[in-house]
Amino acid sequence: MEAREVLKHVDHTELMQTAKWEDIQRLCDDAVYYNTASICIPPAYVKQAAEYLGDKMAVCTVIGFPHGYNTTACKVFEVKDAIANGAKEVDMVINIGWAKDGKFDAITEEIKALKEAAGDKILKVIIETGLLTDEEKIALCKCVTDAGADFIKTCTGFGGGKATVEDIALFKANIGPNVKMKASSGMTSLDEGAVFVEMGCERLGSKLLVNIAKADGVAVEGGY
Repeated sequence: MEAREVLKHVDHTELMQTAKWEDIQRLCDDAVYYNTASICIPPAYVKQAAEYLGDKMAVCTVIGFPHGYNTTACKVFEVKDAIANGAKEVDMVINIGWAKDGKFDAITEEIKALKEAAGDKILKVIIETGLLTDEEKIALCKCVTDAGADFIKTCTGFGGGKATVEDIALFKANIGPNVKMKASSGMTSLDEGAVFVEMGCERLGSKLLVNIAKADGVAVEGGY
């Protein structure tokens, strides 16, 4: 698979606490040049990035990030605020404590509430695979499916886990037909990204993959 094809699936991401507008602006420029799927940035920069990009690139942001233990009401407000500021996609973190408590019905209801708030915008659900058992992951596949979310996503990048082929295979076997997959965190090469795409992942959460493409001199048509 060509590097350019892999990059089309990337949510080009900058979520470090120290990220400043200069970093976000560079992320925007690189995403447009490399024709990524979106940029994924902190909520505080959504409005500025959306105005800067116009219709050149979808802006994604994160909800209840990175721990997921905000109340549902807070998460719903975050979704509505992000969309009002120009976000086209939102990536929410589940309440991981609820998963450990076996409160999967509550998780389903929370995802439903956020999907209702998101409307026709894309909702991705981060389950933080590195903190879960396989049984919990399977139960959460059902939650995401039953709640009508658009994607299930592996990791935040802040919880110690990373995307693995085993977890993507588990997702594939247990999600419903209307749920897509996002592998996020830990990819160290474009070849590794290609493996996840070939397994059926529509999205890859990464900053490194674009940086690798830049270092390797990958050229694409377009850009500013």
